[in-house]
Amino acid sequence: MLQAGAAAGFLATAGGPTVAAAAAFEPQIDPRLKARALLALAARRSSVQKADVIGIADFSRPSGEPRFFVLDVMSGRVTRHHVAHGRGSDPGHVGWLQSFSNEYDSLATSRGAYVTGDYYTGKYGYSLRLSGLDRTNSNAEGRAIVVHSAWYAEPEIAREQGKLGRSEGCFAFSAASHAEILSRLGPGRLLYADKV
Repeated sequence: MLQAGAAAGFLATAGGPTVAAAAAFEPQIDPRLKARALLALAARRSSVQKADVIGIADFSRPSGEPRFFVLDVMSGRVTRHHVAHGRGSDPGHVGWLQSFSNEYDSLATSRGAYVTGDYYTGKYGYSLRLSGLDRTNSNAEGRAIVVHSAWYAEPEIAREQGKLGRSEGCFAFSAASHAEILSRLGPGRLLYADKV
């Protein structure tokens, strides 16, 4: 409750919606996770250049569901996307993230606040670098944790298998979602990942 109030206060001081309007945001994001993400945005403003749009990964949900949310902070507009988690976070490939890790060679997803960096072309094509802002994801750059597209993150995989494939800890999206996320999330914005 305190977190949600603080997040709404941040929005109000940032010229955003009132507390009542903030409460009316698209309900599909778990309100506890949204409050944490907005608090992270307020706390990391010196590291995050743009506060208009944030990405929120809800790893409480199975990979077969769209569980990555792109939130327009001012309007409350939300889009949902499938996102894969790391194989080290789900060793049995059951489709649920079992644990987070920030360790090198863990192949796991890390929790916490990230800031999006530069675009580059790499192993998985056009991608977006990430820097971890918390002790729980501080190795993101060294581990090459990025936003990229992958065949195993396509919605058809979720429909056919009931779950997505797994990444090596990166945020892997379908081609269509990847295009939207790169254009809307872009460099200098917050990406927040956690479970509730």
